[in-house]
Amino acid sequence: MAIATGAYFLQDHLEYVKMHTIPAGLQAFDANGPIPACGHWKNTMPRSRDPAAYRLYINARKLWRSKIEWQLTRQEALSILHDVQAAANQGDWGARALMAYFYRSGLGPLDTNHVLDPDADKSVEIVRMAVAAGQAWGYYDLGVAHEHGYGGAAQDEQIAWAYYLKAAELGSPEAQMTLAGAYLKAERRDADSAMVTCAYKQGHGPAAQKLGIRAKLRKDFAAALEYYQAGTRFGNKESAAGLMFIFDLDDWDSRDKQDQISLRELQILPDPERKSRYDQISDALDLNPDLKLTRLDQVLPLPPKALPAWKGIQDAIEPELDGPPSY
Repeated sequence: MAIATGAYFLQDHLEYVKMHTIPAGLQAFDANGPIPACGHWKNTMPRSRDPAAYRLYINARKLWRSKIEWQLTRQEALSILHDVQAAANQGDWGARALMAYFYRSGLGPLDTNHVLDPDADKSVEIVRMAVAAGQAWGYYDLGVAHEHGYGGAAQDEQIAWAYYLKAAELGSPEAQMTLAGAYLKAERRDADSAMVTCAYKQGHGPAAQKLGIRAKLRKDFAAALEYYQAGTRFGNKESAAGLMFIFDLDDWDSRDKQDQISLRELQILPDPERKSRYDQISDALDLNPDLKLTRLDQVLPLPPKALPAWKGIQDAIEPELDGPPSY
């Protein structure tokens, strides 16, 4: 009996070791190791994208983003789920990524509009498909699954960070920001800055906001304004809120006098109209973080440029191109 028990223990131990071994092609993350190369996630995506599948997906996504999720009717939620699933079945990776999210979180938070229960196994199944295809977002999401241990992914921080490292190398901005946090904790400010800058160069709003905050703490207000403006352009509501406060009279009155002098030198003064526009943008991005305000500098330029007429946030959104869709 003891021999049999020992055999079972050895088998279980071997299965455990096998399950918790870093997968081939990955390496353990070391916060004191070399900084990974600055990849670009779009380079890991297919060059072509079926226009019909893309249109099905993007229209469903726009409907999903048009309301807070509890405001969706059951019919709207069903339509979103049907079209995103159809686009995913036709091979659109954006739709597949959104389906992975829906399976992870469910769709429809109320009894009146609930159309999909969470299914972590199906979510991770899609993520593993993306990893097999070499896509940066898949490596990051699988790292998250391993960190928290869901969908059949063993809960193992070492494996999770190996996936984060690979995702960062491939250009996942979320992974680059995750590594930046680890480097900062290890007091490697050069590595932290390199990773945040990598994410920023890919149009990642949270990276722009973080760079803006750091510039503001250094009293480099010119750089802070540019970073916040870029973050707003990238669709980051916190960056828009940061600019809203800069032009707010009440916030101005509570500001340090030397800071006021520095801002005046940049021709930055309380401005109710600019405050109102950034406030509107922040509210819009709170509802729909997908928005990319590529025309922001034309309709809401930083001082000393004068403000043009404003019809609303739609003026800041670049019309979609007629060419084939891309990632």
